[in-house]
Amino acid sequence: MLDKSAIENYGQAGYTLMENAGIAVFNHYRHRWPLARRILVLAGPGNNGGDGYVVAAQAASAGHQVTLVAFGEPATDSDANRFRQEWLRAAHPITKPTQINVPDDSIAGHDLVVDALLGTGLSRPPDALMAEWIDAVNNSGIATVAVDVPSGLDSDVGVVLGVAIRARTTVTFIGRKQGLYTGQGPEYCGKVHFDDLDVPGEVYDEVDAAARLAVANGDQQSIIPPRSRTSHKGDQGHLLLIAGGPGMAGAAIIAGSAALRAGSGLVSVAVHPDNAAAVVNARPEMMVHGIADPADLKPLLERADVVAIGPGLGRGPWAQQIWAIIAGFSGPLIVDADALNLLAQAPHAAPNRVLTPHAGEAARLLGCGVPEIEGNRFAAVKALLKKYSGTVLLKGAGTLVQTARAVPTVIRGGNPGMASGGMGDALTGVVGAFLAQGMDKLNATLLGAAAHAWAGDLAAAQIGERGLLATDLIARLPQVINGHHGQLEPGKYGSVSGKFGR
Repeated sequence: MLDKSAIENYGQAGYTLMENAGIAVFNHYRHRWPLARRILVLAGPGNNGGDGYVVAAQAASAGHQVTLVAFGEPATDSDANRFRQEWLRAAHPITKPTQINVPDDSIAGHDLVVDALLGTGLSRPPDALMAEWIDAVNNSGIATVAVDVPSGLDSDVGVVLGVAIRARTTVTFIGRKQGLYTGQGPEYCGKVHFDDLDVPGEVYDEVDAAARLAVANGDQQSIIPPRSRTSHKGDQGHLLLIAGGPGMAGAAIIAGSAALRAGSGLVSVAVHPDNAAAVVNARPEMMVHGIADPADLKPLLERADVVAIGPGLGRGPWAQQIWAIIAGFSGPLIVDADALNLLAQAPHAAPNRVLTPHAGEAARLLGCGVPEIEGNRFAAVKALLKKYSGTVLLKGAGTLVQTARAVPTVIRGGNPGMASGGMGDALTGVVGAFLAQGMDKLNATLLGAAAHAWAGDLAAAQIGERGLLATDLIARLPQVINGHHGQLEPGKYGSVSGKFGR
C-alpha cells in the first residue's frame, strides 16, 4: 500500500499526510467554488474523517462558517483523533447527526458539503444513519466534494454499496483508486482531482500497480508516428471487415468508415449480398463483396492483414456459416457484436483474437448475468481472458483493456452521448485499422479505445451529448489520430491502485 510504504520506508508521518490531504481538499474547493463560505463537513470515525477535520480547520481559519457533523469518534491513538482534539481545543463545536431530526434542514443554507464519511476499503453499505444523510445530501442540490472516495462507493471495483455520495468533484490522494474510473465510479465521483501529497516518487516503484490509466486528452502530438513520404496504401494495412447481415448494412458502413478514418490503407467489406449496393454507395472508398457462399471468403482472408467480424452480422443461417469459417482463422481477428454471441454458443480459446464485448455480451460469454459483470468489471475481464485468452476490451463507462500478461488498463474518456447505436461498430473499425497499420494487439486495442473515446468527447463538446451519432465521432477521428486536437497521455505514474489502506 502506497501510504504505508511512504510512512514506513520514507519517513513520511501519517499525521503530515493527513494534514496535507485536508489542505489539498480545502485548496481545491477554494479554487473551484471561490464564493463558498458556508461549509458543511461530514466526518466519519476513520482516517477519512480525520481529513475532514483538517478541511474544517482550514475553512474556519479562512473565516468560513463551518458546521462539522461527526459520525462517531476516531480511535484515541489515531492521527484522526489528534485533529479532532485540535478542532475542539480551538473551541469549535461538533454536531452529532442524531441531534438533528431532519438532515435536510441542516444541509439547507450551506454553499458546499465536504464528504469525509467513509474512505477506501469499504466492504458493506453505509449504516442507516449515514445512508439517511447521504440521501439528503444527494437530494439537496448543493455541490459536494468527496474526500479521497465518495462515501458508499467501493473504490476497488467501482460499485455502489447500497447508497453513495454523488460528488461534483473527488479529491483523491497518493494513488489513483481503480474503482473511481470504471463502473459506477465516474457517475458518483464527478471530476477526479489527483494529488500525490508530495510523497517520494520511489514509493510508486515499490508497489505493483493494480491497473493502468490511459487518459484521452491534450493537443500536442500524434498517437501514431508520421507516415513516410514514400508510403503507399499497401504499407498502411489491409483490413477485412465481415459485417452487415440481412437488414444491417449500416453497421458495416459505420465500422468500415471508422477504419478508413483511423488510417487503414485498404478496407474490404464482406456483407450479405442484399447489402452490397448500399454499402458501396455510402462509402465508395471501400472494396465491397457480397458474400452468398461463405467459401468466397477464403481468397479475401488470404489477402487481408487483419480481420474484424461481428457488426450487424446477425445470428441467422448466413451468419452461422460465416462464423464456422472464421472461428478457426489464425491471423489477427477482432470479434465483436453478434460474432461474440456466436462464440458464446461454442466457446473456445484463441490467442490471436481481440474480444470487444459490452456487459451483456460479456455475460453471455461467461454464462452469467449482467449484474455479475458490472459488480466487478476487473474480475469479469480476468475471467474472459482465462476462458478465451487473447486480448479483451470490456466496453462501458471506464472501458477496460487487458491481456493475460498485463494488468488492466482503464480508459479515462468518453461520455454518455456515446450510448447510441453504431458506437461499438465504430470502435471495431478503429481497433482494426490500428492493427492493420502494424500495432500489436494490446496497443491497437488500447489506443483504439482511447482514440474512440476522445473523438466522442470532441464531438460532444461541439454538438452536445444528446443526439450524438457514431458518424459524428468518426468525423473527428483524423483530428485525434493526427494530433491536431488529441493526445493520449498516461495518468500520473501511469497506474491506479486497488485497496489503498486509508
